[in-house]
Amino acid sequence: MKAGYVSLIGRPNVGKSTLLNKMLGQKVAIISDKPQTTRRSILGIKTTLKGQIIFVDNPGVHKPLHNLNRRMMNFVYSSLETCDLINLIIDATLKFGHGDQFVIETLKEISTPKFLLINKVDIIKKEKILLIIEKYRELLDFKEIIPISALQGTNLDILEDKIYENLPEAQKIFPDDEISDQSQRFLLSEIIREKMLAHVEQELPFCTAVYIEKIEDRHKGASSLSSSAAESAEKMLMKYIQASIFVEKDTHRRIIIGRHAQMIKTIGIEARKEIERILGSKVFLDLQVKVKEKWRDSPKVLDLIEGQD
Repeated sequence: MKAGYVSLIGRPNVGKSTLLNKMLGQKVAIISDKPQTTRRSILGIKTTLKGQIIFVDNPGVHKPLHNLNRRMMNFVYSSLETCDLINLIIDATLKFGHGDQFVIETLKEISTPKFLLINKVDIIKKEKILLIIEKYRELLDFKEIIPISALQGTNLDILEDKIYENLPEAQKIFPDDEISDQSQRFLLSEIIREKMLAHVEQELPFCTAVYIEKIEDRHKGASSLSSSAAESAEKMLMKYIQASIFVEKDTHRRIIIGRHAQMIKTIGIEARKEIERILGSKVFLDLQVKVKEKWRDSPKVLDLIEGQD
């Protein structure tokens, strides 16, 4: 039996989280087209008859500007130091740039075996794939170079076989039914953030965070629920979830709330529907937008957000 940790790394928005979800066959990491969506390492555990692959989905590799970004990069470095195999993922549709070179320089210092995964090969010509392979072979020593489509699932069966070939012989590390290390609170906060990212633009994705203040079981007529919420609950048990969205400026707060509170209502409706599917129960989602200036450099706020376990 084989078992081990496989670190997924690359620049922001190259498809790491999409690959993780596809390999596991279910969603454990949020997806967005906004940079730096993943802010901490997330374990995705795949158990088969061959053994157990523990994927580590990491934040995108970048040069940090705030304490938040430095913490994100610390997750990456920790993963690289402790994993059994590194999967470098690149976006085949993007030109090689300074960010790619920064990733390569980071990996040159590490002796752990490395795969190169060329993502989005379903939308580019074969000739370009060959040029990418040629370029990266000159930059770093890869044990395997595998063209994939994380979205379509192209060559992921080959990838899984190659991963098992390069993992150490070991007993399973996690129980068979465990698929992620995320707590419920963290997962719910990420779902809310994902829905928010789908609707905000410009610099807002970088300076927003979500913290779950409270999760409670409530019935109709509970004193802390509004009358309208109690009526909608009828006689059944429901989950009351109170979450805070942190922003750095009052202008950001007004954007997220939106004209006549339409933006926050849309975010709330979309998040509530997905949370209800996950929890299997009715949910009353109470979203509050709070201004916390320079929270990305505040150890107190960062500890609060990271401590949602």
